[in-house]
Amino acid sequence: MTMWWWILGACAIAFATKGAGYLIPAERLESPRITRVAGVMTIGLLASLVTMNTFADGQQLRLDARVAALVVAIVAFALRAPYLLVVILGAAAAAVVRILGWG
Repeated sequence: MTMWWWILGACAIAFATKGAGYLIPAERLESPRITRVAGVMTIGLLASLVTMNTFADGQQLRLDARVAALVVAIVAFALRAPYLLVVILGAAAAAVVRILGWG
């Protein structure tokens, strides 16, 4: 089986899952419990994606300029900097680390 069959299968499952969402009654989706779970799942998914994209390189742990960018972005968010400034500071931190040859 080629990789394309796996990709098409994953697309079909995603499409079916999205379509199944329309079959759920609206009153079930508006309950406070479902709203809270959906919010927590979104945060958890975003955190796992950031972690995997920052520290993982295939099956190995990798510490490079992405870690410095993440640390600077976390500090900027903690200081309540605007989102665009957070992105610029993170990119600048990664650039400085790479220029210095540390990552």
